[in-house]
Amino acid sequence: MGAGPAGLMLSHLLHLQGIESIVIENRSRQYVEERVRAGVLEQGTVDLMVETGVGERLKEEGLVHYGVNLRFGRCTHRIDFAELTGGKGITIYAQHEVIKDLNKARREAGGQIFYEVEDVSVHDFADASSATKPSIRFRNGGEPYELSCDFIAGCDGFHGICRPSVPSGVLTLFDRTYPFGWLGILADAAPSCDELIYSYHERGFALLSMRSPQVSRLYLQCSPDEDINKWPDAKIWEELHRRLATDNAWKLTEGPITQKGVTGMRSFVVEPMQCGNMFLAGDAAHIVPPTGAKGLNLAVADVRVLARALEEFYKSGRRQRLDEYSATCLRRVWKVQRFSWWMTAMLHLFDSDNQFDQRRQLAELDYVTSSRAASQSLAENYVGLPMDF
Repeated sequence: MGAGPAGLMLSHLLHLQGIESIVIENRSRQYVEERVRAGVLEQGTVDLMVETGVGERLKEEGLVHYGVNLRFGRCTHRIDFAELTGGKGITIYAQHEVIKDLNKARREAGGQIFYEVEDVSVHDFADASSATKPSIRFRNGGEPYELSCDFIAGCDGFHGICRPSVPSGVLTLFDRTYPFGWLGILADAAPSCDELIYSYHERGFALLSMRSPQVSRLYLQCSPDEDINKWPDAKIWEELHRRLATDNAWKLTEGPITQKGVTGMRSFVVEPMQCGNMFLAGDAAHIVPPTGAKGLNLAVADVRVLARALEEFYKSGRRQRLDEYSATCLRRVWKVQRFSWWMTAMLHLFDSDNQFDQRRQLAELDYVTSSRAASQSLAENYVGLPMDF
């Protein structure tokens, strides 16, 4: 369920093991492939795409970074990923490009993907020991369909139907909403730095990122209910200049803004990530604030675990890995939640009047950038925790 990165990657991995799957999506293929989302890929995600044959365009077009910059007190401090993690890095490659690559691979392999489906419902999945197989009912092109299957993978996002279909009392929800959001823009401007800049400022957080050598992606901390209409282009650039300013000759490159919007910040986890013969993955099971750039990578880690568990089941009939799916994934999920929360708490202004917290944040940044152990911890988490389960 769902033709995002989790659903398509799972289908691709299963195909490589000779396991048949069908992907169902309520949006159009064009919408899924053109929806612009963040795209910072961990080393493990990149390696998996390359190893499974969907990384050719990624290798040609992705921007490989071996470090990231923390900026505070008008000074810049680089965290050297390669030196601190044994040569690992990250790759800038937009999520919709990942989806295009996976979509192409599935179609070339004869994979079945139903787009723009309606009236979707899931049935008979809750009891793994039942002889009745799970089923999915939907309408496509006005025609009714019913799929009988062995397992359902709920990769349909936070607002999908899979998680709400689980019987009451089975799942426990853990949720946190942050008191700020991100005002994000895309600009036709060459990035002002070769690597990302995370900036702590007394007026609020700012982030300099990029989508390509010609397109910059930038963010400003703002109110979660900020009215984007009150932010003309000139005001956005003025605020970015303030929050990213340094004492050296560094300059922020401006350009036409082609997209702008406000995104809320939240953390969310559901436990367990499975019910009977339905397994939740990606945003259906967890959401992280974007500060640590972990959403897509966590989804890929989930389905890698699930694909291995299904491979074991179809080869041997054993359910051990399937039964352990949730516990296996949640170990990584909560570590990633911790890192994303830590990055968010260190860099964002929670209360402009709380001078104690601001001094504490500056001390934290000073420690992270002056201690090898602290820098290494940030680097190890940013390039990605191991996917070896």
